[in-house]
Amino acid sequence: MAQANRTTSFIRLFAAGSTAALALGIATPSFAQDAQAQADQAPTTGEIVVTAQFREQRLQDTPLSITAVDASLLASRNQTDISQIAAQAPNVQLTQMGGAFGSSMAAYIRGIGQYDFNPAYEPGVGIYVDDVYYATLTGSVMDLLDLDRVEVLRGPQGTLTGRNSIGGAIKLFSAKPTEGNSGTVEATYGSRQRVDLRATANFELTDGLYARISGVFKRQDGYVDQIDYGCANPDNELGIGGNASTPADCVVAKLGEKNYSGIRGSLRYNPSDTIDWIVTGDYTYENRTNAAGVMSATDPSKTGGVDFTCGKFCTYASWYMPEGGQATQAYYNPNTTKFEGWGVSSNLTVGISDSLKLQAITAYRKYNQIFGTDDDYTPYSLIGGSGFNDLDFKFFSQELRLNGQVGDNIDWTIGGFYNNQTSVYFTRQDIRYIVPIGVPSLFLQFQGNDPIKANSKAAFGTVIFHPTEAMTVTGGIRYTKEHKDYTFVRQAWDGGTLTDPFGVGALDGSKAVYDGDKVDWRLSLDYRFSPEVLAYATVSTGFKGGGVTARPFTKNQAINGTFDPETLHAYEVGLKTDLFDRRLRLNLSGFYNDYKNIQLPIGDCSALDGFEPGTDPFPCAAIQNAGDGEMYGLEAELSAHPVEGLDIDASLSWIDGKWKRIDTAAQGALRVTDPITTPAWRGSFGIQYKALLGNNAGSITPRFDLSYTGKQTIGRLINSGEFGPLQYNPSITLANARVTWKNEDENLAVSFEVQNLFDKYYYLPLRFAAVYAFVGTAYSNVGRPREWAVTVQKKF
Repeated sequence: MAQANRTTSFIRLFAAGSTAALALGIATPSFAQDAQAQADQAPTTGEIVVTAQFREQRLQDTPLSITAVDASLLASRNQTDISQIAAQAPNVQLTQMGGAFGSSMAAYIRGIGQYDFNPAYEPGVGIYVDDVYYATLTGSVMDLLDLDRVEVLRGPQGTLTGRNSIGGAIKLFSAKPTEGNSGTVEATYGSRQRVDLRATANFELTDGLYARISGVFKRQDGYVDQIDYGCANPDNELGIGGNASTPADCVVAKLGEKNYSGIRGSLRYNPSDTIDWIVTGDYTYENRTNAAGVMSATDPSKTGGVDFTCGKFCTYASWYMPEGGQATQAYYNPNTTKFEGWGVSSNLTVGISDSLKLQAITAYRKYNQIFGTDDDYTPYSLIGGSGFNDLDFKFFSQELRLNGQVGDNIDWTIGGFYNNQTSVYFTRQDIRYIVPIGVPSLFLQFQGNDPIKANSKAAFGTVIFHPTEAMTVTGGIRYTKEHKDYTFVRQAWDGGTLTDPFGVGALDGSKAVYDGDKVDWRLSLDYRFSPEVLAYATVSTGFKGGGVTARPFTKNQAINGTFDPETLHAYEVGLKTDLFDRRLRLNLSGFYNDYKNIQLPIGDCSALDGFEPGTDPFPCAAIQNAGDGEMYGLEAELSAHPVEGLDIDASLSWIDGKWKRIDTAAQGALRVTDPITTPAWRGSFGIQYKALLGNNAGSITPRFDLSYTGKQTIGRLINSGEFGPLQYNPSITLANARVTWKNEDENLAVSFEVQNLFDKYYYLPLRFAAVYAFVGTAYSNVGRPREWAVTVQKKF
């Protein structure tokens, strides 16, 4: 991923040359309608209808790189939350965060995205639920509850979605309330006391009025032991004592557990073909231990001569801080993450005439997240850092779309979008690693309670023109105006004036403001050579909004740290095919991204603080537009149904590129010669076969999945004032297996699954190394070990 290897001195906040020789029987051009007619004649590959261009279209008729997965395929792959989708989507990486980032997800598509949850920064990949924009990374690891389908759109979506998304978009679409009464109940039991419960019920209240309600509960023990160091090492040379309340086995907690519940209800009013109104409400609650982190790098010379590495699945992290500075007594920060959120939305579609349709999408969302951090991930807290975080978030959005037609050759959409969001980020930070051990007067300890306000206004339009029956030209434009302001509250823990040697206290009451606007556009040409083959070429732009530096150490860094949007010019060509009587679907795409004004963390704030380059005496954790680069890649997706009952799907992607510019202030952790994005290669393969058992015994379907991720950069470590060589996580291949029995009526199913079948040990791609220069430690979240589960599902 671009930016995955970015490090600062003080904050480390995180298929090639594929060709296809196709014997295409291309004679005279044929209509797109012919392809649809053929699709209606007993299709052999599943048809998914998408709405990426503001209207319903077959996936194979849409000139975009889209991975679309319906609910049945999600279930067959054992996928239950949004972060798992990336395993089968080319050049997509969705990583569950943890540690210093709470309940959030880093999302990257084609090397472009964002990892930092702070509301001062914009996501690089847009997440949408039923066309409603989800504005933050926090709380984005959503359960795939009662979905109809998932669409993963690769490339900038500046003219196509409710809020600009520079890297791409992930769109979740819930199952709509429909006619009739039906329901599903599902229960799962598995490794580490895993219990999943799901239920869905659909009701027809009266003619034209329907309701649907769904709920989920997930609970599972963690897989990394948090060990009380003093208990496990009673005679340690550092004199660290055990906690009297620690159990005899010295295990304080199990990190990486699950404890998630959610409910969603929808009411649909659909009295005729001209009115369709869906009102939805949802509630989510999560209360679990923090992510499964382990020590992944250590320098004992900085940790009192002790190597605090514990093992593959254990840690000595304590979330404990002794008294010192403003901490008049010792205390523990929580080793847990708690998230509670709810939202309501209204999606109203009105058919004004046969050729004119109005859609209004209104939404409100609110959440709160509380979590603690242990920055050094050791029990030796005299050198460490710890934090308490409490984030409140409110979001309102309104979108209007008017779809129309002019004759038989032109479809058009015009619309507008508005959102307003407010966050209040309370934090209490205890930072002891910046100064030498034993100088408590230089501890950096402060309390923040920062309000962050942002709004966005946009107007957009799209025209789809059919100059011939086989050719389509699509053009789109969007104007966006954005505002963001961040007020810094920096006080002593008792709410009084903060006095510190770094100048942090002088930030109190300062406000940083960003205002900007941007025009994006898209032009696409596609041509259907036959009912089986569609080719397209697209040029488009996108941007990630500007903002303000969220973690300044001085007032000047805050006021001068405002940065502009990063921008993208993207070029793409693609081919969509349905071959051999539609038993084989092969989609290919190639792209080139011209990526400018990239928002990078810098390690030298001299320019912001008013000093000569390299002479700033203050710490630096600012974000600036410090780089330019280019990326290019190839992608392939395959879906095959060679014989009745046998289904095969696969994907392969390759991406490469280079930096064109990196400002001097950002060249501590980065070099122009570094890869701009990794991994270069990703791939997946899945196969399943449904065998009928006969004698009314139903069917059995075994399935096997593989996913491959190439080696990936995790940044550099700094030692003695110098950054070391670039480091990598090695490549990893993961396998999942599942076998499902269904009765003859297919209303009862029993499944047995194994995830991470070969029990591979691996780190997730983002490493927290912000404190390595001072305390010699870095930690990573470790992937889940082999797990098994049994699921029983009953439909009514």
